[in-house]
Amino acid sequence: MFRNVASVVPAAALRAFLTLSLGALATASEANAQAPGPMPVSVASPIKRKVADVAEFTGRFEASALVEVRAQVSGQLMQVAFKDGAEVKKGDLLFKIDPRTYEAALQSAEAAVITANTRIQLTKSDVDRAKDLLKTDNISGQVAQQRTQAYQEALASLQSAQAQVATAKLNLEWTDVRSPIDGRIGRKLVTEGNLIAAGASSTVLTTIVNVKPIYFYFDIDEQNFLRYMNYVRGGEIKQDENGAPVMVSLPDSNKFDIDGRLDFRDNQLDQQTGTLRLRATIPNLDSFLTPGVFGRVRIQMSPEYDALLIPDDAILSDQTRKIVMTVGPDKKVAPKVVTLGQLNDGLRVIKSGLAPTDTIIVNGLMRARPGAEVIPQPVDPTKPADQQHAAPAAGK
Repeated sequence: MFRNVASVVPAAALRAFLTLSLGALATASEANAQAPGPMPVSVASPIKRKVADVAEFTGRFEASALVEVRAQVSGQLMQVAFKDGAEVKKGDLLFKIDPRTYEAALQSAEAAVITANTRIQLTKSDVDRAKDLLKTDNISGQVAQQRTQAYQEALASLQSAQAQVATAKLNLEWTDVRSPIDGRIGRKLVTEGNLIAAGASSTVLTTIVNVKPIYFYFDIDEQNFLRYMNYVRGGEIKQDENGAPVMVSLPDSNKFDIDGRLDFRDNQLDQQTGTLRLRATIPNLDSFLTPGVFGRVRIQMSPEYDALLIPDDAILSDQTRKIVMTVGPDKKVAPKVVTLGQLNDGLRVIKSGLAPTDTIIVNGLMRARPGAEVIPQPVDPTKPADQQHAAPAAGK
């Protein structure tokens, strides 16, 4: 049969027919490749909630009290009565200085008081006799006056001796070096047997810090400070007698889970840095926080307001603009230019450009081209992308 067709149809015409058929098939294949079906994307509606703008600053923890323990009397160190790094209470014995010199000084001062009292009794008797003799003119007025002066000198000697007793008792008391505050003590810097001197410039025996409460100092820039104070002055940010609440985070954590109170600001701005020193007080009841450690503090910088929030991954950049891809009722992609706010619990605040009824694409942005039709698949925008249900592949 094929031989009969070949004999009827010229060879050139058959080749032309086959060429046209193959070209038509190639054109149809290219059309199918250029026009795929709608692609699936993950979508969600913006979350509406009340938020407040915050600012974060780096600072350092410092002790609420720091004492350098020094000796107030000189002598040989006889005893160290604490364990390095222990918690101590006000009045606890820390060091013992040899007291024998000061015991002897106290005994000498007490003997001087006895001598002074004896002289007072003697001169008092002389004054009384002089008064009787003056009545009978058996003594001159000058002698009577001398006896009175001797009595006054004896009284003064007694006061001096009593002062020496008080000083000697105080020096003897200072041979027991006691803790002036509650807190955590450091290591001993002087060991037993050393001769130590008294005075403000004497050797530091140890240090004590009070970390309950503990302070957190940080610097805030001028612009943020003025913004914050305007809200405080207008009553939009509330403070009580303990200050405004703040949250602090440690370097090993991303969570701001330490409560504090902003209770102090410096009395002038640093003109060189343009910053102001602020302080937050933290109870630190378990003494976990240690002076010298860095941290970050978060401060509420505005009153609460209603805001729309979306996942940060749903935002695209187009030069200086920020764009969010939305899906309309016709299931077609439409880009919207938005104005961004701060991150809040992992979501980005959208200040303008979106409506609460918009449907935004949160996953599959590479498949979302403006004007293209897509298959929207709702997901929970509060969950991380790797915990959301993945959109099925096209054609399934």
